[in-house]
Amino acid sequence: MLTGSYVAMITPFTGDNKLNEKELERMINFQIEHGSAGIVPCGTTGESPTLSWDEHMRVIEMSAQIGAGKIEVMAGTGSNCTNEAIKATQHAQKVGADYALVVTPYYNKPTQEGIFQHFKAISDNTDINIVIYNIEGRSGVNITPETIERISKLDRVVGIKEAAGCVNQASDIIVRTNGELDLYSGDDTLTLPLLSVGAKGVVSVLANIVPDKLNKMIDLFFAGKLNEAIEIHKELFNLGRAMFVETNPIPIKEAMSLMGWDVGVPRLPLTRLEAHNREYLTKVLKEAGLV
Repeated sequence: MLTGSYVAMITPFTGDNKLNEKELERMINFQIEHGSAGIVPCGTTGESPTLSWDEHMRVIEMSAQIGAGKIEVMAGTGSNCTNEAIKATQHAQKVGADYALVVTPYYNKPTQEGIFQHFKAISDNTDINIVIYNIEGRSGVNITPETIERISKLDRVVGIKEAAGCVNQASDIIVRTNGELDLYSGDDTLTLPLLSVGAKGVVSVLANIVPDKLNKMIDLFFAGKLNEAIEIHKELFNLGRAMFVETNPIPIKEAMSLMGWDVGVPRLPLTRLEAHNREYLTKVLKEAGLV
């Protein structure tokens, strides 16, 4: 995997709440033009829980086709049903995605052994490289560093999006896996801190709107220009926090709409950003020179 920013893509909808393929293509080309390491369709930010299976397949297919040879594609293929996750991962492999991003099974709260067996079954039944997505706040269960160490020894597992929000846990994973697993921050505001303990980059919500800034901060860090990287971290900090003033992807979709992207509104049960938060978000975007 590459060092850098992998963009957690939103899924754009039309005014009648259908997939907006034209805007999706524009978004992918925007990330290619601005040098992002990769795109991540059909993850949390892409509203995967409310996409139909046909929509999910179409978004992954378009991402792989448009991105082929130009940008890496990390397709969201996770599910709380192991058989469904296998089928989704096989589909991503078939259409040419580079990686499958597989989230911890959610809602049913498996044991650590169940989590290991889930990833083992996917690894055993596919040939695409797999990135673990650990996010207790969404799934209801944390994958412990001990379990991640076990999973990292599976044939197809190459990376982890670590979104526990804990530098110590990320450090523990990096020490335990000892180079066998590339770790990426799952929190924009923790990108630079996690780079400092061995992360390779970020799966970023913020990069939907400021890919250049994320790419530059990461490049500066790896070039040894830490003070300059810190300045960009400080510049982006309030913007990163604003993206989570309500449930993701509500704020980032609102931000993109304010910036002129035709992305529509989130699907129920997610709703539009509340008025007082829209006012706050607009203020932050103006301070960043984005609107």
